[in-house]
Amino acid sequence: MSRIGKQPVTLPTGVHASLKGDSITIKGKKGELSFTFDNRMVVVVEEKSIVITRKSDEKEDRSLHGLTRSLIQNMVMGVTEGFEKHLEINGVGYRAQVSGKKLSLSLGFSHPVDLDIPEGLSVTLEDKTKNLIISGIDKQKVGQFSAEIRSLRKPEPYKGKGIRYVGEYVKRKAGKTAAK
Repeated sequence: MSRIGKQPVTLPTGVHASLKGDSITIKGKKGELSFTFDNRMVVVVEEKSIVITRKSDEKEDRSLHGLTRSLIQNMVMGVTEGFEKHLEINGVGYRAQVSGKKLSLSLGFSHPVDLDIPEGLSVTLEDKTKNLIISGIDKQKVGQFSAEIRSLRKPEPYKGKGIRYVGEYVKRKAGKTAAK
């Protein structure tokens, strides 16, 4: 039995789950999320918990068991607390601006990079133009959008310029030494 999959997902007060065929919908104070799970999984919604079991003991079913439970747990956490990713921008002249549903980044290119903020996410600026906070109820969307922003200008190892997650360690290298 999967150690993660056999644990029930507890539903906090104010969170409601409903099943319809092979999809589950979870509603909470922050919003509503839906997920279509594999038909080899059996999902049972009880009063204050959700129990996930599998139909067979095949290798793929065992791996799907823990995954399905984790995805449903993330949905419950998303509609109650939400998810956040913090990014910091380092570099002379590097900055960000949010206007409506557009994020404009100046990253040392000859032009500003404009990104559309996906539906369900919000981007706020902290410390004027250097720190971004991406928040939303869908963990996958928050992580994907923050990874797309980071991929525009990854932190480089010599001066540390670029976009990085807050708390991310970038291994620094020594630069060239001048010949005498």
